[in-house]
Amino acid sequence: MNRAMLVVGIILLAIITFGVVNIMQNYQTGNELDYYLLRETTEAAMTDAVDVGYFRLSGQVRMDKEKFVESFVRRFSQNVSNSRTYDIGFYDINETPPKVSILVKSETAASVNDASLGITNKIDAILETNYYSNEYVTKMTRAGELDYSDVDR
Repeated sequence: MNRAMLVVGIILLAIITFGVVNIMQNYQTGNELDYYLLRETTEAAMTDAVDVGYFRLSGQVRMDKEKFVESFVRRFSQNVSNSRTYDIGFYDINETPPKVSILVKSETAASVNDASLGITNKIDAILETNYYSNEYVTKMTRAGELDYSDVDR
């Protein structure tokens, strides 16, 4: 009888330990995944929101606020985990020079005494470039140009 209770106690301790390890792993990997998702989504949304027409006219990089927010929310929602709830806050969006400050709060599905684990990631991103030698911006602005030199031939 004594050994049976010892075995039951060891099994219960192992189950509790696995539960705690699972919750901590979910929290730590969730933080890392949220950070990289936030960083990559911000970079892609800022690139999408660059106003190419304004750059062609003035030579300065400008970002459209509404297009950035739309692109960010669309990209972020396509890649998030369904086991978390997310709260996205845009704190500063400048069009010229392109700068954004974003705060993403997420809560895990695991909770102890109605207190869930919260993860907060904040990023400040500035889109800057060397306007004269950046090959990406040069190709982007020349994408709509057509060569009509050999039309008459």
